[in-house]
Amino acid sequence: MKIHFRCDPALEDVLPRPIAAAHGLPDWLRDMSPKALSDLHGREIRTVKQCPPFVDAMRYGFLILLPCDIDVDRGVFHWDWKIAPPSVEGHPRAPLSFHVPEQTAETPFSDGATAALKFNSFWTIELEPGWSLYASHPANREDLPFRLLTGLVDSDRFVDAGINFPAVWTRPDFVGRLSKGMPVAQCFAVPRIRPELEFSTLDGDHANRYTEMVASVLADPGIYRKRYRAPRDGS
Repeated sequence: MKIHFRCDPALEDVLPRPIAAAHGLPDWLRDMSPKALSDLHGREIRTVKQCPPFVDAMRYGFLILLPCDIDVDRGVFHWDWKIAPPSVEGHPRAPLSFHVPEQTAETPFSDGATAALKFNSFWTIELEPGWSLYASHPANREDLPFRLLTGLVDSDRFVDAGINFPAVWTRPDFVGRLSKGMPVAQCFAVPRIRPELEFSTLDGDHANRYTEMVASVLADPGIYRKRYRAPRDGS
């Protein structure tokens, strides 16, 4: 799978490029202990740092990064981003814009009065034929003060303009800085095919294998990583 990113030539030297999600893991994951004492169990247990599905979800696809520092004071956003005028007409110059409240009214993530954010895109994204781009909030990143809204774009066909990323601001009392290079969206390519769903019951050999697998997982919590997790680049 090749993914082609393009940006305005006037901004090529100032924009942070999208990165593989595996290269953008947060400090809290790196710093956390792999084990923690459980009062319930009366012993140390493994933390999510040792849970391959949890970590692999955070490593999957690529991240779109914030292009500049943005200072936030209780819902007021300010930036001082001095860039050369883009050479392409109609290109955005601000890192953020907004959706009026009416656009998300009657959704469970809207209060009907607060505007939604929109992280403006400075990259076009082109996928191979037959693939769409799934864009969502960075996996397991509840530390970020916003919640990106999930979207699916046919980026093998819509390739000539950037994809903007709407989000709901979740911390109205937040005072601080969103730093340049912070992940705002996690994206990955998905095939544009309809799955065929099949159903059956666990019986015979499948039932025996189920019982054996459960026993193996209980006996060795690391068995998934050792025997079933597929190799990843850099793993």
